[in-house]
Amino acid sequence: ISEELRRAQEEWEAVEEIQSGLGGTSAGAAPPISFNEALQYFQTADLSECRKKVRATVRRQGLAALVRFLFGPPRLQPQLQGERELALAMALCGLDDNERVHMRILQTIYKKLTRSRLGCPRYGAHWEELGFQGADPGTDLRGTGMLGLMQILYFVMDSQTLPLAQEIFTLSQHETQAPAITLLLLQNFPFCIMSVNITRIVIQALREERLSRECNRRQQVIAVLNDLYAAAFLQLYRIWKWQHKTVADSGFLLKELELATKKKPKQLLKSLEAYMNRSPVADSLQQPPPPSASVGGINFTGVCDLQVELEGEARLI
Repeated sequence: ISEELRRAQEEWEAVEEIQSGLGGTSAGAAPPISFNEALQYFQTADLSECRKKVRATVRRQGLAALVRFLFGPPRLQPQLQGERELALAMALCGLDDNERVHMRILQTIYKKLTRSRLGCPRYGAHWEELGFQGADPGTDLRGTGMLGLMQILYFVMDSQTLPLAQEIFTLSQHETQAPAITLLLLQNFPFCIMSVNITRIVIQALREERLSRECNRRQQVIAVLNDLYAAAFLQLYRIWKWQHKTVADSGFLLKELELATKKKPKQLLKSLEAYMNRSPVADSLQQPPPPSASVGGINFTGVCDLQVELEGEARLI
């Protein structure tokens, strides 16, 4: 690259881009934000209104309560309750155009997934290309709030998970010039909507105390949530890729993923750890087990229409 072209690129990158529709903040001038910096913001931000809405663990009555007491997972240790409450408060915190950190999170996600050095407008069709349903990502965060964006931020900002995030995003953009009759074989899917559904599953596992044992062992809550999110996304990616799944299969796959996340979180986490420590050759040979025999009789729903049901009072919205 010539010196003149390099200077021109630097000047262009320094230009403040299109202003957002609300709040008047620049859409692309803000620097990228790390997950830890964003988390520190939420740790000190006033989330009192969101915290008021955070409920205790899922309530059980009668026989279910007795079975839970005798055979269920352990309770989360008292010193971890504050971190759990923070995670659930973030899940109830909406995207705010006037909060600079919120906008930096959004812009960082865009830049990392598209591998662009430039930002983008707050609203527009470019968000649909990332896998949101419309021009405003905020409308897709019902039930996950800012935790939904924070988990994507973790996925793309951690050096170990970034390659996986980019692999999954590339698959989600799957396109072909094949004849129209083969369009049903396309493996593309809305990446960010899929991510939000996985975050919703992880939130429910936390509320049902399915993750208490692992959180107690590691003395962390949010880190366990992030690792489980990445592990669940890895599991879905492997099945989607090797079994040639399409959006038509998404409802069933997410339901299976929800069961695995609640019943076998430790197994999913071990799978993620093995993936991170893999050799490229060995990983290319690993394929998930064949699909369940029960697939045949199920009417699949698209991921954009999927409503993950939360039991009883576990509903966040």
